[in-house]
Amino acid sequence: MVEHDVLSVTREAYDAVAPLYAQRFRDELRERPLDRAILSVFAEVVGAGGDGQIADLGCGPGHITAHLDELGLVAFGVDASSAMIELARQAYPGLRFDMGSMAALDIADGVLGGVLSRWSVIHTPPQELPVILAEFHRVLAPGGHLLLGFWASDDPSHPTQVFDHTVTPAYRWSPDHLSAMLLKSGLAEVARMVREPQPADRRQFQEIQLLARKASAGAL
Repeated sequence: MVEHDVLSVTREAYDAVAPLYAQRFRDELRERPLDRAILSVFAEVVGAGGDGQIADLGCGPGHITAHLDELGLVAFGVDASSAMIELARQAYPGLRFDMGSMAALDIADGVLGGVLSRWSVIHTPPQELPVILAEFHRVLAPGGHLLLGFWASDDPSHPTQVFDHTVTPAYRWSPDHLSAMLLKSGLAEVARMVREPQPADRRQFQEIQLLARKASAGAL
């Protein structure tokens, strides 16, 4: 598959499964207390930094964007799938949802207090990920935070592992490797949540959520 076709393939795949995906994951946080906890921490640190907006990148049907709104944040969602965006707008008409690509965000420099990327980089080929991380850094205000969720690689000799995701091929990442990539992009890890796979989980992979921060203005 040609690299520049990856986004089109991913978009079309999620367009095809959007209604089923929305139905399946609409209430996922109800059974995921650790996810609710890290999202609450994210909301608190972003809120402490001022009134900056939050972009939920790869928002899907919008349920996490709505949760951020319930936590008191000014949140909006962005997704490459038009079907997902339409479902999000129908379900949460009071919130903003835009189509867009994480590799070229239609967001001004330094205006966001926070960026949420919750399992939205998993379909990005490793060689293309630095571009997306640079975009995260660009749109964050100094002192802004990123919360990045992904599945962990379990092979120390390979920082990334491709696997057969239900929708379209995806990648798992070494947490330390991805943390180093974030740092190279100007985003320093400040916390990490590791969730071990549970018997009922569909995928028996470690789940990682990295909280990273862009340096404040004037910081060395």
